[in-house]
This record gives sequence, C-alpha cells and structure tokens, in this order.
Amino acid sequence: MKLLRIREKESREERIREILRKVRTLDITTRKMVQEIFSGEYHSVFRGRGMEFSEVREYLPGDDVRTIDWNVTARMDRAYVKVFEEERELTVLICADMSRSSAFGTRNELKRDIAVEISALLAFSAIENSDLVGLLMFTDQVEKFIPPKKGKTHTLRIIRELLAFQPTHNLTDIANALEYINRLLKRSAIIFIISDFLDVNIKKPLALLAKKHDVIPIVISDPAEIEFAQSGVIVLEDAETGQIVPVDTSDRNIAESFRQETEKELQFQKKIFASVGVDAIHINTDEDYIKTLDKYFRMRAGKVR
Repeated sequence: MKLLRIREKESREERIREILRKVRTLDITTRKMVQEIFSGEYHSVFRGRGMEFSEVREYLPGDDVRTIDWNVTARMDRAYVKVFEEERELTVLICADMSRSSAFGTRNELKRDIAVEISALLAFSAIENSDLVGLLMFTDQVEKFIPPKKGKTHTLRIIRELLAFQPTHNLTDIANALEYINRLLKRSAIIFIISDFLDVNIKKPLALLAKKHDVIPIVISDPAEIEFAQSGVIVLEDAETGQIVPVDTSDRNIAESFRQETEKELQFQKKIFASVGVDAIHINTDEDYIKTLDKYFRMRAGKVR
C-alpha cells in the first residue's frame, strides 16, 4: 500500500511537471505569434466595437440631434448632448467544449489539443491589447468558469487549467453553456465558442447570445469525421455514449451514405450560423490553423473598416 501511494504521488508530480512544461512552451510560442501576426488583426477587428457614456456638453451646430440629453436640456434651458468614447477595455470569454468527442483526432493533433492552443493564442491576444479574458469549460454541464481578468499571470492560469482539465461528464450540451453565459455576462463581450458543434439544438440560445455579444464559433473537425478512409472493417465507438458499431469502409454504399449524412449535418450547421448572423471559423486537424485564423481576422478587419 505504501509503495502504491509513492507511485501515485510520483505520477501526480510527473503530470504536474509535464503540464508546467507545456504551459511554458505555449507561453513562448503563442506570445511570439501574437506579437508577429495577430496583434494588428485583433486590434482592427475588436477595437472600437463598444462605446460608453463619458459626459454631457452644450450642443454645437452639426451635432447629431439623436445624442441630445433631453433631461439635462430641460434643466439647463439650453441643448446638451451626450458624449461617448470608445470602451477602454473589452471582455473576451473563451468557451471551450471539453466533452469526450473533443478527444479525437486521426491526423497531427487531437481536436482538444488544437482547442487548447487556439485558446492560448486568443488569451494572449486579449492581454496584449489590455483586455479582460475569461474561460468557460463545458461538457453537458458547465464544468469550470474563470471570470475575466487582466494580466499575464491570469492568462497562464487559464492555459494551465485547460491543460490539466479532466472532465467529469462525457456528453455535449452547447445550448446549456450558451444559456449559462447569457445569464452570467451583463456587459457586452467577445465570445469565442470552440467546439466540434456536433450538438444541433443551439439555434435559439445562440441567437439570444448574439443579440448582445460578438459571438464567434470556432468549429474544429477531423477529416475522418467527414469521409471514411478505405481501411476494410473498422470498429467505431461513439466517444460520448460508448456505443460500438463495426463498419466496412470498403463498401462504397456505406461510405457514400456516411459522406452524404455528414454533408447534411455540415449544411445544417452553416444554416444555423447564417440565420443568427455569426461568422464561424472552420478548422481541420490536418490544416495549419494559424493561417485559417489569420485569414479570418483579416476578413473581419476588412468588414469593420
């Protein structure tokens, strides 16, 4: 028994050392990418998205009459207008799907690994621009919430929590997470939702969230989820339910049926995003997500301008 406890302690310490090593690696690589690539795009896209009340002053010819403060005007007997200025800081929330389906990948990395790297990149982009950044991790439950704050120490905590996280549930309920955020966040925020979006019942909560916040879905998928590689008979296991199904990938009818069903799901997903007016980022595990994110930010920056 004593030997078992010693081994368990050594295993925990080894895991902690490995997590800290990964944190340092992500710290170095993502900060470099932010400074060299994303800082300008992030600033162009998100700066100036929010305005807050600053003061009132007397009306001057040419002022927009819609900014007149009628209460002050009535008291002072002459026209006054409200003055607004760009919000000094923005709130960024990274909402990461940590269900069992995210622990899948047949190419370079697991979907969850890519989600962690993207989360680190977004967190450092926010901190580089003196914004607040928070983290919400979910399965079919809200597993952990870290309130938005500033600073490198806070960002490193977010990365450490992502790397060390062990979910207590297997399934996915994106709608539940979106409803939680809607209740929680009173101030307008930029919300990145990182998931494979295999959960379909999200239209209503996503629409409600997008009315108040700038919502950006980041859809991570693996090529094997879209099209079978011809490998003979394989055994598929549903990562969330544990259901096991043998499939003959060399059967053209089965492969085509799978492809059509997947295409139908993707089109349905795109229709949901379009109907609520959000632009999604689509990332595959066999692609360079840096180029995809850079392209998206440049596109959004062009829209904002």
